[in-house]
Amino acid sequence: MSRICPKCGKEMSDTAKFCNQCGYRFEERQLFCLWCGAKVESGDRFCPECGRSLSQGGPRQSTAQQNTGQQNKGQQNTGQQSASQQNAGQAGGFTKDEFISMSKSGMGKFVDAINDMTGQEGKTDIRLRELVSEVFRHHTVEEREELFISGTKKTTPAPENMTADWPHPWLFARIFLMFLVVFIGLLVMILEFTNTNAIPGAMFIGALIVPFSLVIFFWETNIPRNISIFDVVSIFFIGGVMSLIFTLILYGYIYVGELNYTGAILVGIVEEIGKIVVAGHYVKKRNTSYILNGLLLGACVGAGFAVFETAGYAFSSLMYGGVQGMIDVLVLRGALAVGGHTLWAAISTAGLVIAKGERPFDRKMYLDPKFLKFLLLVIVLHAVWDMPITLGRSVHLVQWVLCAVAVIIVLVLLSSGLRQVSAVSERARRQKRNVNM
Repeated sequence: MSRICPKCGKEMSDTAKFCNQCGYRFEERQLFCLWCGAKVESGDRFCPECGRSLSQGGPRQSTAQQNTGQQNKGQQNTGQQSASQQNAGQAGGFTKDEFISMSKSGMGKFVDAINDMTGQEGKTDIRLRELVSEVFRHHTVEEREELFISGTKKTTPAPENMTADWPHPWLFARIFLMFLVVFIGLLVMILEFTNTNAIPGAMFIGALIVPFSLVIFFWETNIPRNISIFDVVSIFFIGGVMSLIFTLILYGYIYVGELNYTGAILVGIVEEIGKIVVAGHYVKKRNTSYILNGLLLGACVGAGFAVFETAGYAFSSLMYGGVQGMIDVLVLRGALAVGGHTLWAAISTAGLVIAKGERPFDRKMYLDPKFLKFLLLVIVLHAVWDMPITLGRSVHLVQWVLCAVAVIIVLVLLSSGLRQVSAVSERARRQKRNVNM
């Protein structure tokens, strides 16, 4: 292949570093593997990181450089640019800017796909700044007490009085800090004073910190304000235990064995079904049609499941790895809990509420395609989480990526839930005006 000098237009060999006509220096442009993102050289035919083929007819680095020169100098016609871009695509390599652009495009398509699954009209509007705007501000005791009395018959707003603005949760951060201080204090008792009586407390509080803080977050973002803090705590404990019991019953019929790729898929199926069965009971009991209610109810069940499971793993680590092994498990699982069981159950339960709509609950809704899409989504997230994938294992790369994916899905559902509340509120106000006319 040849390259065209962007300065004088002379055709050169693809290995030339300078133009022999005008002396123009061809700039090198770093390429990346299309499959894994590793840096590759222009002459590479296979990626040195993942081993996949980088080209179908040989490297095309020179044509990518040619395209860069044409864009920078603006001296090459559109037809040559198109040919250069086509050849660059065949090469399997791309630049950092192209990688970022592709990532943003893929993320946008993923968000749109989840938004379409919710069935709510309008585009996803995620306002992270508003979502955390109150976290670092001072809040009075009266504000805290006002939060805790919400969810009763006297304090639940009528549909026409609900506001669908983005919520500003803050109490969850205070809860997190409170439990974190307690956990650190218990660790000091264990490590500095060798007080073994603090071990059970450290196990439970360490397992509780992140999942329960997430529950409070979902409770604060539940705009309908129709679920009290007592119900939240009740579902957290009882729902968590019951979901574990249902999971153990299912494990009695489904043998998992080794946690290989097949075993990871079976674990995802069993545990997500065990949680959604219990969460579905609370959806039926409350006959709710709000997506935000589904997120909260699912989060309560999933968080309870996560806390008791993590405490169990911590105890096993204590028995076989000592106190340090227990602490390592609590810290790691606590950090990764931001995108684990709590969010998975919240997503699947929101999907069940979407499938239910305003109809009375029916068991057939578990077979509704609208719900099964969300259930399959969380099963995949759970299964991949447990798979023995070696890529980035030392830093738990796969798990962190899955956490990010789960958070994005939840934010999309939150946006859809707010649009649903807005529609319900507007419909209620319109009906009220019609009655008064």
